[in-house]
Amino acid sequence: MSARDWIEKDFYRELGVSSDASADEIKKAYRKLARELHPDANPGDAKAEARFKAVSEAYGILSDAAKRKQYDEARRLFAGGGGFPGGFGTGGTGGFDVGDLFGRAQQTGAGGMGGLGDILGGLFNRRGGTTASATRPRRGDDVETDVRIDFTEAVRGATVPLRLSSPSACGTCAGSGARPGTTPRTCTNCGGAGLVTRSQGAFAFSEPCTDCRGTGRIVDDPCPECGGDGVSTKTRTLTIRIPSGVDDGQRIRLAGQGEPGRNNGPAGDLYVRVHVNPHPVFGRSGNDLTLTAPVTFPELALGTTLTVPTLDGKVTLRVPAGTASGRVLRAKGKGIAKRDGQVGDLLITLLVQVPDNMDAAAREALEKYAAVTTHHDPRAELNALVEKR
Repeated sequence: MSARDWIEKDFYRELGVSSDASADEIKKAYRKLARELHPDANPGDAKAEARFKAVSEAYGILSDAAKRKQYDEARRLFAGGGGFPGGFGTGGTGGFDVGDLFGRAQQTGAGGMGGLGDILGGLFNRRGGTTASATRPRRGDDVETDVRIDFTEAVRGATVPLRLSSPSACGTCAGSGARPGTTPRTCTNCGGAGLVTRSQGAFAFSEPCTDCRGTGRIVDDPCPECGGDGVSTKTRTLTIRIPSGVDDGQRIRLAGQGEPGRNNGPAGDLYVRVHVNPHPVFGRSGNDLTLTAPVTFPELALGTTLTVPTLDGKVTLRVPAGTASGRVLRAKGKGIAKRDGQVGDLLITLLVQVPDNMDAAAREALEKYAAVTTHHDPRAELNALVEKR
């Protein structure tokens, strides 16, 4: 296969994914096709075997972030992101010879066609170069889940049980993929590397081994629980500690509690997004708790001693005479205490409550008050400002 053939191939179409597909989508598509097209599942079917090789070839490029980037850059360079208008001819109008481009790139070194050589050289690998092993340890994927807690639990902190259904190392085979009592053997085709290297002209390139599907191991007797993958979906219960002062929507990271790694790689992390139920009385502003306290007009006008609830009991505050409705009083240290030692306050907003119904005595007293305060116009300053304009 020539370099021209490689660039003209559409690896995304081979796997049935779009060019902006994520790494997980590419992996999922490859696994599905590999199972369907594997020679063991299609004995004697040359067409299926050819498709299996093409799919493996495509996955070998698109599963490697660096090679995928170089492949995409090469496609954009030659075709502007679309097909290959004019083709890759050996002369004539509208075409050019990729082999000639490589030849000139090698002759001119880093100058001239050096940029092209860097892109395609990395994609196809120079003969004698090293290839990363497909069996290297790989970190497991991160997992995210949600938990809902009460307002007081968010303020004080809580220990919450969490049930998860997620991939984890198979408990039957301990992640080996082989039936208990048996052991996977090293693939003789690739020597356990998971990749086989082929030489084409001036280049050598690698692709996943078709015998072991890129794992470097052959499982002759698969585990009945995981089918040879070494991973199974399990429901597990974790106990997580929600720190005091957690915010609504905040994520908590639990290291190593995500999906298991491959080839003895580390596990991913678990991220728990916390949702906090609102409280019927208290609100929150940063580390401060907030509260609206209904008061009467005489209490504000004459002054009073006010008792209001907190999350830990009650607190008594002095309201000075002549306090305006809407004023905020502060109860120090009655807010949220965080692990870093910061402690918020309780902010109490005083709001005059107007009675819906008054008895005759109350109405008479209020009318007398209104009569003796007719000289006082609370909107005088407001009207004066409007008249000035």
